[in-house]
Amino acid sequence: MTLSEAQQHEQYYDDIFEALKNEPYANYLGMELVELKAGFAKVTLSPATHMLNTHGTVHGGIIFSLADYAFAVASNSYGKTAVGVTNTINYMNASFADHQLTAIAQEVKKTRRLAWYRIDVLSNDELCATMEAMVYRKTENFIGQE
Repeated sequence: MTLSEAQQHEQYYDDIFEALKNEPYANYLGMELVELKAGFAKVTLSPATHMLNTHGTVHGGIIFSLADYAFAVASNSYGKTAVGVTNTINYMNASFADHQLTAIAQEVKKTRRLAWYRIDVLSNDELCATMEAMVYRKTENFIGQE
């Protein structure tokens, strides 16, 4: 019996969550996966002082990495391998070392081969960046049925 993607997400949720939570680069930076649903992810980061730029604000590369991690988690939330194709980020406000960063990724549309996402990055609950991103959805699963 073949499971739908929603069923696969539900049946293999714990395995999917563990695999995505243990992403090496995200862990290296101190990112935490706090919520996972089908096509949705919420991740957080408490920036350290070594993540600041010359102006004393969180480096744009850190904000980008957080948004990209949320995007990766949301797009791989079905246990099916999805790889980034393109993204655009807009920075709106500065963030500081004492601010909690939260990235929320939400699926906008998904087809058999492509999916689109909007990712908002909040700094102490204030919007500081938005990203629009697209993935290519491969045929193989990294968790669950083949």
